[in-house]
Amino acid sequence: MLSARSLFQEIVDSDDAFQLFCSIAASGEAQGGWENGRIAALVPESMRALAPKITRHGADEDKHGRLFDALLKKRGLAPVPVPPETDYTMLLEKQGIGLTHEKLRRDEPLTEGDIVVYLSHSRVTEQRAADQMDMLVKYFGNHPELGRAITMICNDEDNHLAYCHEELLRLAAAGHGRTIQRVLRESALAEIKVYRDVSLAVMDHMGRLLHWPKAKSATLAAGIHAMYAYERFGGWHRMVSLKMPERRGALDGPSAAAPAF
Repeated sequence: MLSARSLFQEIVDSDDAFQLFCSIAASGEAQGGWENGRIAALVPESMRALAPKITRHGADEDKHGRLFDALLKKRGLAPVPVPPETDYTMLLEKQGIGLTHEKLRRDEPLTEGDIVVYLSHSRVTEQRAADQMDMLVKYFGNHPELGRAITMICNDEDNHLAYCHEELLRLAAAGHGRTIQRVLRESALAEIKVYRDVSLAVMDHMGRLLHWPKAKSATLAAGIHAMYAYERFGGWHRMVSLKMPERRGALDGPSAAAPAF
């Protein structure tokens, strides 16, 4: 029987598949770390109070990238190039979602509107990340090789999501509510499409590495398309709602140190 747990177990059990999985994950986290670092450096003067939290967000992402690299190293594996069709961050940028790398490379202060876009985009992508890590911790939180790393990443992603909720609600109260709702909706509808495309690409690569029969690959692809249909019909609404989180000030203070392997 196909399940998320059995599929990920296959990936963990195969050096080649695990190598690709961790390489994709590490690359995405490294990109997120760079983006947050640049945003923190370019925050407009009127929003400088946010800079330490954005810096912490980026530090967490950098840490996650190091954790995935450490998981590879522990198994005696090196990172491999990430296929462009699996690059979630860059595919979102091509859809016009979030702040472009071109903008972030300039030494020009961002606007308040740019920060609203950044936080709205993050609220959507952090929902996806938190959901995925919750699933991994549910099935592999006690795994001797993966457990400590994915549990730490899961806790960080929950903090990131809480931070996005809290800051967006604060900005909505300050008069940015209409823009926030528009950007959240645009980001969510683009994200679910990119997530579908990336999921299909990743499963295609995994299928070749793990020698899946055509019937199994077709079943998985059908499941990905069905999830997209559900999200497109209405499931995306979970990615745009805002509520005050139980974790307040989730990104106050420095990033927690990564566990040693």
